[in-house]
Amino acid sequence: MATAIALKVAKKHRSLALPRLLSWRCPGILRFCNSGLELLSHSPPEAESEMESNIASFAQIPGRKVLETFVEEFEIGSRTIRLETGKIARFANGSVVIRMDDTNVLSTVSSAKTDGSRDFLPLTVDYQEKQYAQGVIPTTFMRREGAPKERELLCGRLIDRPIRPLFPAGFYHEVQVMVNVLSSDGKQDPDVMAANATSVALMLSDIPWGGPIGMIRVGRIDGQFVFNPTMDELSSSDLNLVYACTRDKTLMIDVQAREVSEADLEAALKLAHPEAVKYIDPQIRLAQRAGKMKKEYTVSMIMNKAVEKIRNYVEEPIEAVFTDATYGKFERGEALDRITEGVRVKIEEEFDEECLKVLPKVVDNIRKQVVRKRIIEKGLRVDGRKLDEVRPLYCESGTYPILHGSSIFSRGDTQVLCTVTIGAPGDAQKLDSLVGPPTKRFMLHYSFPPFCINEVGKRVGLNRREVGHGTLAEKALLAVLPPEDDFKYTVRINSEVMSSDGSTSMATVCGGSMALMDAGIPVREHVAGLSVGLVSEVDPTTGIIKDYRILTDILGLEDHLGDMDFKIAGTKNGITAIQLDIKPAGIPLNIICECLGVARKGRIQILDRMEEEISAPRSMNDGNAPRLATMKLDEESLRRLLGPLGLHRKKIEKETGARIAVSDGIVTIVAKNHIIMEKAQQKVDFLVGREIQVGRIYKGIVSSIKEYGAFVELNGGQQGLLHISELSHELPSKVSDAVSVGQELSVMCIGQDVRGNIKLSLKATLPLRGSINLSAGSSDVSFCAEGGNLNVSKTETDIENAAYSTPSIIIRSAAECETQDGAKTWNSTEKTSRKSLPKPYNPVSSQSGTVGFGRFNSNVSPEQKAANLLRMAHIKKERDSISVDVYKQESEECTSKYKTKSSGMANHQNNSLKLGDKVTAKIYQIRTHGLVLEVGGGLRGMYKFEANGRKDFEVGEMILAKCSSFSDKGIPVFSLFEDKS
Repeated sequence: MATAIALKVAKKHRSLALPRLLSWRCPGILRFCNSGLELLSHSPPEAESEMESNIASFAQIPGRKVLETFVEEFEIGSRTIRLETGKIARFANGSVVIRMDDTNVLSTVSSAKTDGSRDFLPLTVDYQEKQYAQGVIPTTFMRREGAPKERELLCGRLIDRPIRPLFPAGFYHEVQVMVNVLSSDGKQDPDVMAANATSVALMLSDIPWGGPIGMIRVGRIDGQFVFNPTMDELSSSDLNLVYACTRDKTLMIDVQAREVSEADLEAALKLAHPEAVKYIDPQIRLAQRAGKMKKEYTVSMIMNKAVEKIRNYVEEPIEAVFTDATYGKFERGEALDRITEGVRVKIEEEFDEECLKVLPKVVDNIRKQVVRKRIIEKGLRVDGRKLDEVRPLYCESGTYPILHGSSIFSRGDTQVLCTVTIGAPGDAQKLDSLVGPPTKRFMLHYSFPPFCINEVGKRVGLNRREVGHGTLAEKALLAVLPPEDDFKYTVRINSEVMSSDGSTSMATVCGGSMALMDAGIPVREHVAGLSVGLVSEVDPTTGIIKDYRILTDILGLEDHLGDMDFKIAGTKNGITAIQLDIKPAGIPLNIICECLGVARKGRIQILDRMEEEISAPRSMNDGNAPRLATMKLDEESLRRLLGPLGLHRKKIEKETGARIAVSDGIVTIVAKNHIIMEKAQQKVDFLVGREIQVGRIYKGIVSSIKEYGAFVELNGGQQGLLHISELSHELPSKVSDAVSVGQELSVMCIGQDVRGNIKLSLKATLPLRGSINLSAGSSDVSFCAEGGNLNVSKTETDIENAAYSTPSIIIRSAAECETQDGAKTWNSTEKTSRKSLPKPYNPVSSQSGTVGFGRFNSNVSPEQKAANLLRMAHIKKERDSISVDVYKQESEECTSKYKTKSSGMANHQNNSLKLGDKVTAKIYQIRTHGLVLEVGGGLRGMYKFEANGRKDFEVGEMILAKCSSFSDKGIPVFSLFEDKS
């Protein structure tokens, strides 16, 4: 109560100092203070005199200070808005705290004391969100906020755009707006609150300004419009409209939508205007009570005599330049510069100093008048186009095939290059904003290098213009991206402006849409955008627009000389993004709504041209397309994959180049192409293990040797017993004679013992001696290796990396190769039990080609066991039943082509190729490190170049070769010899 009494006195003294206009009291208006409210128009005089007497006694208490605070409260939709001034930031020219729920935003304005001797308004807006507002300490090294983030730059632009047109012409004093979020409950986005608070602060200050303004956010949920929606409500809204206006005109529009029709958007705008106007009256009341007198400023005047003199020199040449539609952007600028320099020379000869000072400004004004007059009176544009005509278009997709996606889009002289890069979910951008999602999986980065306008400049930090244009294009394309659950990749579009002559942000939308389709991203349809301009004729006495023309696809010059830059992007179904910037102090809403239909007509034309170039997303199955695989692991498998401090995962990423992300037990692997994906999956499979099935072949390493057999460690640390009876077709005397510790083997799972342990067999993977592949063709022969076929086109790798040893087999039969091919694929069923039993081999599921990660499967029914035994018996019978006569017939046909030169050489009439056999071989291929030799009978081997040996071979040349060894995959390795007989 004491504070309220003190405030009353302060208000009384202030009213004496203010002019009559700012001290009037509106009957029936509620006045608020920091201890309550009072209805001044209904307060009896006795109560006021009693309060004044109490103040006199309270103010005499030593050490007690009373802050003079003024408050206004009002409602917008279902939200209560509170404006408070006088409590904090009292030295600022104007300051106010706006509150909605538990979110508080402070806005302050200051003006420099200089005389403003310049020809532009140096207005800066700094918006900052510090982490203390949400009770968090920054995670940076210095534990404090650093350079402005993208969101802070965007919020600063949102404040700047509606307030800038309302500063009076000729006011060039430096003005700075600083906005700080004091507290945030995470429910309300502070950006709209900050813009309204800035309007109040300007009204309270002594800075000349033509406000106030009102700004409101509108959403649409289930077809119903919502004013000032919360962040949760926005997430389910198909419209995010930010609208700013004065009492009767529109100042700024910013829209992100999910293909909202022009009619629905027009309805939203007409509903938003009266709601935004509700912010205006409380600001006026607060300014009347606590505002300052607006200061006077000097406007530099140009004498009519100087204007007319310069006009006589330049008007006719300028009209000639703008009449000639053959001029390009730079040619037109050079012609205008020559006109200005010619007039300068004449004025210097006349020693007219006053005209020389104002020459550039007067020439610019005359140029503006000439262009606008031709558009209004004749409907003629600078480049000769009609008012609703779009510039010539050029579209190209797949410009650089090695990239995930790329495109070039040109409209007139404006050209952009857009590229798409697809990454892992972990590549998503982490956001530290007070509201909104913590990460962003779709990013569009827009760059405007100096060379695109033939200038010299530096590339430093984040640029407000680049961030704003990139975000606009990002909003436009976000509406057609597939849901995150269907497309888990992180996507980055990079837009490089190659040349600029107006609306490069809308060209980025078009180029980005084509690049997304070129990358194979399943976007629903194309998005295009263009900029609409306005040239109006205003009555100088009333300020009412008498006549106007709407321009489709404006040039950079038309943007500079016109009244509006209205960027509209969308699909054929509706609008996805809008950004409206204006130069005059407001444009009627009916003109804004008329522009929507004009923009749609031009947008459809651009979309048709883009669909001619690429109409649907490409396939992502080519070699350069990224790959993504997901798997769900139990805790034990996940620990093995990650390793201590994530060491195993980091090692896989370093060795393969793939990205591995883990979230809630789900592992996601993202690779640049299928080769990298296969390498990463193999390494993950080795660490984690996979499902063991009876009848399949797996690679393992001998971990220990016992008298009765050897233990083999399979992928993922699983072990099985290789009994001595399963080592080879001939029973060895000792286990150590057949295998050794550390040796890598390919073994088949043949079942389980009575204790549930895995039983392995080596001899089941070894063919009987004398079997030969009779199905190999002469043009593309494959050697059956461990778990699959080795094509001759990969022989170079085998020559480089072969581990030469004497195998116990020669060459496998066709039946065995078919069996091995069927056993190569993995089962896709995921299991989590580590000690479960082997699963019977299912030949149908093995052909599916899917990849899965898991553990053992113990669901082995008696019927499945019986079927597996019958299959294995059939394979053995088929393998042993190969006709020796057919084999001899094939061998005789081959040896008839290649006769031996020595009686000691093998002629392939034997049942096998043995070590030391000498043959005449034909050079089939010449590789980097050796030769692929064709021996005869469809058999091929390899020869590795010796250090100082011969290397001048030719394809088709016959050479003498000797079988010196076999690779670990059963491929014969030859050496050369000379026939000395």
